[in-house]
Amino acid sequence: MDLNKIPRIKHTNSNNFFLLAGPCAIEGEDMALRIAERAVEITNKLEIPYIFKGSYRKANRSRIDSFSGIGDEKALKILRKVSETFDVPTVTDIHAADEAAMAAEYVDVLQIPAFLCRQTDLLVAAAKTGKVVNIKKGQFLSPESMTFAVNKVRDMGNDQVVLTDRGTMFGYQDMIVDYRGIPAMQKFDVPVVLDITHSLQQPNQTSGVTGGKPELIETVARAGIAVGADGLFIETHFDPANAKSDGANMLHLDLLEGLMTRLVEIRKTIVQF
Repeated sequence: MDLNKIPRIKHTNSNNFFLLAGPCAIEGEDMALRIAERAVEITNKLEIPYIFKGSYRKANRSRIDSFSGIGDEKALKILRKVSETFDVPTVTDIHAADEAAMAAEYVDVLQIPAFLCRQTDLLVAAAKTGKVVNIKKGQFLSPESMTFAVNKVRDMGNDQVVLTDRGTMFGYQDMIVDYRGIPAMQKFDVPVVLDITHSLQQPNQTSGVTGGKPELIETVARAGIAVGADGLFIETHFDPANAKSDGANMLHLDLLEGLMTRLVEIRKTIVQF
């Protein structure tokens, strides 16, 4: 996939990784613009190709009273405003085939959730929009098996595919990153992203609220860059403790610049070898 084909993406230096970052869910316009503004400042400074991430709706919730969104159209319009205000591409996840065309009117990249990566109708619908399709590897699948998901999109005439590893389920309440999966999936001739924050989730807690280990964000990110990930996926918020979704494993926005600065230096070192 050629990143230059994504509208509004900047600083496409092939020697650098790209970044998908933003809040877990769109909670409102002010918060989305605040996070995007800071992320754009950082990525412009460090010449990191940047895509703003935000879910317009959260379909996979542990409890029925968990926050799921502010309304589809309202949230999608905020994603469009972020894109237009900061001249950056946006990505959001879709959950059913009939959502693909709707979301494609507002964003540049359609993301397939990990639990849904085998859903043929969903993959086909996303592919037919002509948008870039970012497929998250199922927590239950081997990296090698993701070739079938890639082929479903390509068979529709869309070769704009990204794969994202978000960890593999180990036991009942923990995720493990198998870094061998990054080069394994790169063999499909697609960019491979490492989803840092979701890899540190601790799902299915007794409270019904997903836990996490944000203190390991830098550890996992450093390792991902060291083994050659093409991009990183990080959920970030200026107040993770009060975020309405996945706050337990998000990166505090104040820590994003320092982390990205150190990762760029690691990338520069790796490229030299």
